[in-house]
Amino acid sequence: MPRHITRAWLAGFAALAVSHMALAAPAAKPPGEQAGAIWMAFALNKRLSPYDLGVQMLNGQAVLTGKVENQQDKDLASQIAQAAGDTSQVDNRLTIDPGLAERPPARQAVAQRIDDATLTATIRAKLTWNAATAGSDIQVSTDAGTVTLKGRALTADAKLLAGTLAGSTDGVTVVNNLISLSAADTQTTQAETDAKITDQSVSDAWITSKVKASFLYDRNLDALSIEVKVQEGVVSLSGEVASSEQKSQAVEVARRIRGVRGVDPDLLKVSHSGAIQ
Repeated sequence: MPRHITRAWLAGFAALAVSHMALAAPAAKPPGEQAGAIWMAFALNKRLSPYDLGVQMLNGQAVLTGKVENQQDKDLASQIAQAAGDTSQVDNRLTIDPGLAERPPARQAVAQRIDDATLTATIRAKLTWNAATAGSDIQVSTDAGTVTLKGRALTADAKLLAGTLAGSTDGVTVVNNLISLSAADTQTTQAETDAKITDQSVSDAWITSKVKASFLYDRNLDALSIEVKVQEGVVSLSGEVASSEQKSQAVEVARRIRGVRGVDPDLLKVSHSGAIQ
Protein backbone atom coordinates (compact mmCIF):
# COMPACT_ATOMS: atom_id res chain seq x y z
CA MET A 1 0.00 0.00 0.00
CA PRO A 2 1.47 3.44 -0.91
CA ARG A 3 2.79 5.38 2.05
CA HIS A 4 0.57 8.44 1.50
CA ILE A 5 -2.49 6.18 1.35
CA THR A 6 -1.40 4.44 4.56
CA ARG A 7 -0.97 7.77 6.37
CA ALA A 8 -4.36 8.96 5.12
CA TRP A 9 -6.01 5.73 6.26
CA LEU A 10 -4.40 5.98 9.72
CA ALA A 11 -5.42 9.63 10.03
CA GLY A 12 -8.99 8.76 9.09
CA PHE A 13 -9.09 5.89 11.57
CA ALA A 14 -7.73 8.13 14.33
CA ALA A 15 -10.32 10.77 13.57
CA LEU A 16 -13.06 8.15 13.62
CA ALA A 17 -11.80 6.79 16.96
CA VAL A 18 -11.73 10.25 18.52
CA SER A 19 -15.23 10.93 17.18
CA HIS A 20 -16.50 7.65 18.63
CA MET A 21 -14.95 8.45 22.01
CA ALA A 22 -16.60 11.86 22.00
CA LEU A 23 -19.97 10.27 21.31
CA ALA A 24 -19.51 7.49 23.87
CA ALA A 25 -18.38 9.74 26.72
CA PRO A 26 -21.05 12.18 27.97
CA ALA A 27 -19.94 15.78 28.17
CA ALA A 28 -19.05 16.98 31.65
CA LYS A 29 -21.44 19.47 33.21
CA PRO A 30 -20.20 23.07 33.46
CA PRO A 31 -19.12 23.98 37.04
CA GLY A 32 -22.00 26.42 37.42
CA GLU A 33 -24.52 23.78 36.40
CA GLN A 34 -22.99 21.27 38.80
CA ALA A 35 -23.15 23.69 41.72
CA GLY A 36 -26.73 24.65 40.86
CA ALA A 37 -27.82 21.01 40.70
CA ILE A 38 -26.28 20.29 44.09
CA TRP A 39 -27.83 23.36 45.70
CA MET A 40 -31.25 22.47 44.29
CA ALA A 41 -30.93 18.92 45.64
CA PHE A 42 -30.11 20.32 49.09
CA ALA A 43 -33.10 22.69 48.91
CA LEU A 44 -35.48 19.85 48.05
CA ASN A 45 -34.20 17.47 50.72
CA LYS A 46 -36.32 17.69 53.88
CA ARG A 47 -33.36 17.00 56.18
CA LEU A 48 -30.99 19.49 54.57
CA SER A 49 -33.31 22.25 53.37
CA PRO A 50 -33.50 23.99 56.79
CA TYR A 51 -29.72 24.58 56.72
CA ASP A 52 -28.00 27.52 55.02
CA LEU A 53 -25.53 25.57 52.89
CA GLY A 54 -23.13 26.91 50.27
CA VAL A 55 -21.88 25.08 47.17
CA GLN A 56 -18.93 26.03 44.97
CA MET A 57 -17.01 24.14 42.29
CA LEU A 58 -13.22 24.55 42.60
CA ASN A 59 -10.83 22.59 40.38
CA GLY A 60 -13.44 19.92 39.75
CA GLN A 61 -14.33 19.55 43.43
CA ALA A 62 -17.67 20.37 45.02
CA VAL A 63 -16.85 22.48 48.07
CA LEU A 64 -19.60 22.48 50.71
CA THR A 65 -19.78 25.17 53.38
CA GLY A 66 -22.16 25.96 56.22
CA LYS A 67 -23.39 24.31 59.39
CA VAL A 68 -25.42 21.18 60.08
CA GLU A 69 -26.76 19.69 63.28
CA ASN A 70 -25.02 16.30 63.24
CA GLN A 71 -22.58 13.99 61.47
CA GLN A 72 -25.40 12.09 59.76
CA ASP A 73 -26.55 15.24 57.95
CA LYS A 74 -22.95 16.10 57.02
CA ASP A 75 -22.48 12.65 55.47
CA LEU A 76 -25.84 12.95 53.71
CA ALA A 77 -24.73 16.24 52.15
CA SER A 78 -21.66 14.54 50.67
CA GLN A 79 -23.73 11.72 49.21
CA ILE A 80 -26.27 14.08 47.68
CA ALA A 81 -23.51 16.31 46.26
CA GLN A 82 -21.88 13.34 44.56
CA ALA A 83 -25.15 12.17 43.02
CA ALA A 84 -26.64 15.53 42.05
CA GLY A 85 -23.37 17.06 40.85
CA ASP A 86 -22.26 13.92 39.02
CA THR A 87 -18.88 14.07 40.73
CA SER A 88 -16.88 11.81 43.02
CA GLN A 89 -14.83 14.69 44.40
CA VAL A 90 -16.47 16.46 47.32
CA ASP A 91 -14.66 18.71 49.80
CA ASN A 92 -17.08 18.68 52.73
CA ARG A 93 -16.24 21.69 54.90
CA LEU A 94 -19.53 21.63 56.78
CA THR A 95 -19.19 22.18 60.51
CA ILE A 96 -21.35 20.45 63.11
CA ASP A 97 -23.39 22.65 65.46
CA PRO A 98 -25.67 20.66 67.82
CA GLY A 99 -27.27 23.96 68.86
CA LEU A 100 -29.12 24.06 65.54
CA ALA A 101 -31.52 21.48 67.00
CA GLU A 102 -32.94 24.17 69.30
CA ARG A 103 -33.88 26.46 66.41
CA PRO A 104 -37.20 26.04 64.59
CA PRO A 105 -36.65 24.52 61.14
CA ALA A 106 -37.22 26.77 58.17
CA ARG A 107 -37.65 25.30 54.70
CA GLN A 108 -35.74 26.90 51.84
CA ALA A 109 -37.99 29.17 49.79
CA VAL A 110 -37.81 27.03 46.66
CA ALA A 111 -38.62 23.85 48.59
CA GLN A 112 -41.52 25.53 50.38
CA ARG A 113 -42.98 26.76 47.10
CA ILE A 114 -42.85 23.25 45.67
CA ASP A 115 -44.45 21.84 48.83
CA ASP A 116 -47.22 24.45 48.67
CA ALA A 117 -47.85 23.81 44.97
CA THR A 118 -48.07 20.08 45.66
CA LEU A 119 -50.57 20.61 48.48
CA THR A 120 -52.70 22.91 46.32
CA ALA A 121 -52.81 20.37 43.49
CA THR A 122 -53.60 17.52 45.89
CA ILE A 123 -56.49 19.35 47.55
CA ARG A 124 -57.92 20.45 44.20
CA ALA A 125 -57.88 16.83 43.06
CA LYS A 126 -59.60 15.63 46.23
CA LEU A 127 -62.33 18.24 45.83
CA THR A 128 -62.87 17.16 42.21
CA TRP A 129 -63.07 13.46 43.09
CA ASN A 130 -65.51 13.96 45.95
CA ALA A 131 -69.20 13.64 45.15
CA ALA A 132 -70.26 16.46 47.48
CA THR A 133 -67.70 19.04 46.31
CA ALA A 134 -67.23 18.12 42.63
CA GLY A 135 -69.81 20.63 41.41
CA SER A 136 -68.68 23.53 43.58
CA ASP A 137 -66.54 26.43 42.35
CA ILE A 138 -63.77 26.33 44.98
CA GLN A 139 -60.36 27.99 44.65
CA VAL A 140 -57.40 26.64 46.63
CA SER A 141 -54.19 28.45 47.56
CA THR A 142 -51.38 27.43 49.92
CA ASP A 143 -48.74 29.50 51.69
CA ALA A 144 -46.21 27.73 53.95
CA GLY A 145 -48.70 24.94 54.70
CA THR A 146 -51.62 27.28 55.36
CA VAL A 147 -54.47 26.51 52.96
CA THR A 148 -57.10 29.09 51.99
CA LEU A 149 -60.35 28.00 50.37
CA LYS A 150 -62.46 30.53 48.47
CA GLY A 151 -65.35 30.47 46.04
CA ARG A 152 -68.84 29.05 46.39
CA ALA A 153 -70.12 25.67 47.50
CA LEU A 154 -73.41 24.14 46.38
CA THR A 155 -74.37 23.18 49.94
CA ALA A 156 -73.38 23.97 53.51
CA ASP A 157 -72.25 20.35 53.86
CA ALA A 158 -70.01 20.78 50.82
CA LYS A 159 -68.32 23.79 52.40
CA LEU A 160 -67.73 21.89 55.65
CA LEU A 161 -66.47 18.84 53.79
CA ALA A 162 -64.08 20.92 51.67
CA GLY A 163 -62.47 22.15 54.87
CA THR A 164 -62.25 18.60 56.19
CA LEU A 165 -60.67 17.31 52.98
CA ALA A 166 -58.08 20.07 53.05
CA GLY A 167 -57.34 19.68 56.75
CA SER A 168 -56.82 15.92 56.52
CA THR A 169 -54.21 16.31 53.77
CA ASP A 170 -50.71 15.47 54.95
CA GLY A 171 -48.59 18.64 55.20
CA VAL A 172 -51.44 21.08 55.85
CA THR A 173 -51.06 23.06 59.09
CA VAL A 174 -53.97 25.52 58.96
CA VAL A 175 -57.15 25.79 56.85
CA ASN A 176 -58.89 29.11 56.26
CA ASN A 177 -62.32 28.15 54.93
CA LEU A 178 -63.62 31.31 53.25
CA ILE A 179 -66.06 29.51 50.96
CA SER A 180 -69.33 31.42 50.65
CA LEU A 181 -72.93 30.31 50.41
CA SER A 182 -75.74 32.35 48.90
CA ALA A 183 -79.31 32.16 50.12
CA ALA A 184 -80.15 29.89 47.20
CA ASP A 185 -77.19 27.65 47.99
CA THR A 186 -78.34 27.09 51.56
CA GLN A 187 -81.59 25.60 50.22
CA THR A 188 -79.77 23.15 47.96
CA THR A 189 -80.03 19.61 49.24
CA GLN A 190 -77.41 16.91 48.90
CA ALA A 191 -79.82 14.93 46.72
CA GLU A 192 -79.98 17.84 44.28
CA THR A 193 -76.21 18.08 44.28
CA ASP A 194 -75.87 14.38 43.58
CA ALA A 195 -78.37 14.68 40.73
CA LYS A 196 -76.14 17.26 39.03
CA ILE A 197 -73.27 14.81 38.76
CA THR A 198 -75.05 11.50 38.17
CA ASP A 199 -74.75 11.96 34.42
CA GLN A 200 -70.97 12.01 34.75
CA SER A 201 -70.50 8.25 34.66
CA VAL A 202 -67.16 6.94 35.89
CA SER A 203 -65.56 3.54 35.51
CA ASP A 204 -64.62 1.09 38.24
CA ALA A 205 -60.96 1.66 37.35
CA TRP A 206 -61.38 5.42 37.86
CA ILE A 207 -63.05 4.87 41.23
CA THR A 208 -60.31 2.46 42.30
CA SER A 209 -57.53 4.91 41.48
CA LYS A 210 -59.24 7.82 43.24
CA VAL A 211 -60.03 5.84 46.40
CA LYS A 212 -56.43 4.65 46.60
CA ALA A 213 -55.10 8.16 45.99
CA SER A 214 -57.45 9.62 48.61
CA PHE A 215 -56.17 7.10 51.16
CA LEU A 216 -52.60 8.03 50.24
CA TYR A 217 -53.25 11.75 50.71
CA ASP A 218 -55.04 11.31 54.06
CA ARG A 219 -52.73 11.87 57.01
CA ASN A 220 -54.84 9.58 59.21
CA LEU A 221 -54.62 6.48 56.99
CA ASP A 222 -51.89 4.03 56.01
CA ALA A 223 -52.77 3.59 52.35
CA LEU A 224 -50.28 0.77 51.81
CA SER A 225 -52.10 -1.46 54.31
CA ILE A 226 -55.50 -1.14 52.62
CA GLU A 227 -56.45 -2.97 49.42
CA VAL A 228 -59.19 -1.57 47.21
CA LYS A 229 -61.36 -3.42 44.68
CA VAL A 230 -64.36 -2.00 42.84
CA GLN A 231 -67.09 -3.82 40.98
CA GLU A 232 -70.04 -1.98 39.47
CA GLY A 233 -69.43 0.98 41.76
CA VAL A 234 -69.26 -1.05 44.99
CA VAL A 235 -65.94 -0.61 46.81
CA SER A 236 -64.54 -3.59 48.74
CA LEU A 237 -61.85 -2.83 51.31
CA SER A 238 -59.46 -5.42 52.74
CA GLY A 239 -56.24 -5.44 54.71
CA GLU A 240 -55.52 -4.16 58.18
CA VAL A 241 -55.76 -0.83 59.98
CA ALA A 242 -54.56 0.24 63.39
CA SER A 243 -57.92 1.16 64.94
CA SER A 244 -61.66 1.11 64.48
CA GLU A 245 -61.49 4.88 63.94
CA GLN A 246 -59.19 4.35 60.96
CA LYS A 247 -61.56 1.74 59.57
CA SER A 248 -64.48 4.17 59.83
CA GLN A 249 -62.34 6.88 58.22
CA ALA A 250 -61.44 4.61 55.31
CA VAL A 251 -65.10 3.76 54.74
CA GLU A 252 -66.13 7.42 54.85
CA VAL A 253 -63.36 8.52 52.46
CA ALA A 254 -64.29 5.78 49.98
CA ARG A 255 -68.03 6.45 50.28
CA ARG A 256 -67.60 10.10 49.26
CA ILE A 257 -65.81 9.43 45.98
CA ARG A 258 -67.88 10.15 42.88
CA GLY A 259 -69.55 7.10 41.38
CA VAL A 260 -69.37 4.96 44.52
CA ARG A 261 -72.65 3.10 45.12
CA GLY A 262 -71.61 1.38 48.33
CA VAL A 263 -68.65 0.33 50.49
CA ASP A 264 -68.02 -3.18 51.83
CA PRO A 265 -65.42 -3.09 54.66
CA ASP A 266 -65.98 -6.64 55.98
CA LEU A 267 -62.47 -7.79 55.02
CA LEU A 268 -60.79 -4.70 56.46
CA LYS A 269 -59.57 -5.87 59.85
CA VAL A 270 -58.44 -3.93 62.90
CA SER A 271 -55.08 -5.05 64.28
CA HIS A 272 -55.06 -6.75 67.69
CA SER A 273 -53.19 -3.78 69.13
CA GLY A 274 -55.92 -1.42 67.91
CA ALA A 275 -59.38 -0.74 69.17
CA ILE A 276 -62.05 -3.43 69.20
CA GLN A 277 -63.98 -3.68 65.94
